[in-house]
Amino acid sequence: MSKKKVVLAYSGGLDTSVILKWMLEQGYEVVAYLADVGQQEDFNAAKEKALKVGASKVYLEDLKTEFVTDFIFPAFSANAVYEGRYLLGTSLARPLIAKRQIEIAEKEGADFVGHGATGKGNDQVRFELGYFALNPGIKVLAPWKMRSFLDKFQGRSDMLAYADLHGIPVTATKKKSYSEDENLLHISHEAGILEDPGAICPEEVYSRTASLETAPDKADIVELTFKNGMPVKVENKTDGTVKSEPLALFQYLNALGSKHGIGRLDMVENRFVGIKSRGVYETPGGTILLNAHRDLEGITMDREVMKIRDTLSLKVAELIYNGFWFSPEMDFLMNAIRKSQENVEGVVTMKLLKGAAYAAARTSGKSLYNMNLSSMDEEGGFNQQHSEGFIKINAMRLEADFRLKKGVKKA
Repeated sequence: MSKKKVVLAYSGGLDTSVILKWMLEQGYEVVAYLADVGQQEDFNAAKEKALKVGASKVYLEDLKTEFVTDFIFPAFSANAVYEGRYLLGTSLARPLIAKRQIEIAEKEGADFVGHGATGKGNDQVRFELGYFALNPGIKVLAPWKMRSFLDKFQGRSDMLAYADLHGIPVTATKKKSYSEDENLLHISHEAGILEDPGAICPEEVYSRTASLETAPDKADIVELTFKNGMPVKVENKTDGTVKSEPLALFQYLNALGSKHGIGRLDMVENRFVGIKSRGVYETPGGTILLNAHRDLEGITMDREVMKIRDTLSLKVAELIYNGFWFSPEMDFLMNAIRKSQENVEGVVTMKLLKGAAYAAARTSGKSLYNMNLSSMDEEGGFNQQHSEGFIKINAMRLEADFRLKKGVKKA
């Protein structure tokens, strides 16, 4: 009888290495799956490690371009920001990782997929909702929610001892004071020393962005060109650098943002599972992109469309954060977002300096801005006398409210 086969989302770190070995002990054949979504990782070393621990096969998948074109850019075209602050770095990577994992499971004929996310966090939800949306019949092995695993591993010390017992090489130590998750869009820092929301995050925690104290005193001036709400070119007017291929474009924005200390965020957020958690995030390129995109909409998007789109943006962010990227409501909303972006086309000039990504100018061939109408120096076709009636009409309900509150009857 052949062994049960599981495709394990594998990072090469302590947790998933221990999980891989533990699954082997439970009688599973384990296919390890490494997703390259832009994290700084020695993937060859991780692959060799998985094989040494006992994986029957290792898939190393380069998902960076797909991450940018199919997840990051569409989400930013929706201005999807969770709780008004978080740019969804971890949240956006999970459905892509889950998608490829299901594809590998189907290719391998595996009945199981597995992950190392804990039962307290958001990632378990994002992975598993993604799995079931793409293959409702798949079976999930999530050790951190399995009693046999929890009884064996109470925490990091038990895992380190287990790794030592089985000769599993690890770089983690008992001194590590916080956890990180990194991809092309951001790096997050949480847990450990950051669990006290009243404690100031030490500067050494930050790894992707320069501090404001060390960031350059000279700005970079860049032009971001958009088509249908998506960035298609970035040109640095300071040194002449031009990038137009999506991955290269976004990587360059990351480099500029990192250089100027752009995209730091320290917040307490509400997890989907009902727990508040503190996260420290660095999202340099994403912050530049979001600010530029929002600015261009000001000149190209109809006022009433913008009002409706803004309400949709909140829901899009919530769905992404909670793991519903692959859902009928997400399909519906993103179709509406794409429609709203048809005229979001043009160039935004950004000034990057000391943590700020500042929109300094914008032009568009589809601009709704009328310089003559808005000018204070000429009438420009706007009859200012009409404003008197406009104000009186809008004041009627205010007058009615006043009389109601004061008990005054109209004469």
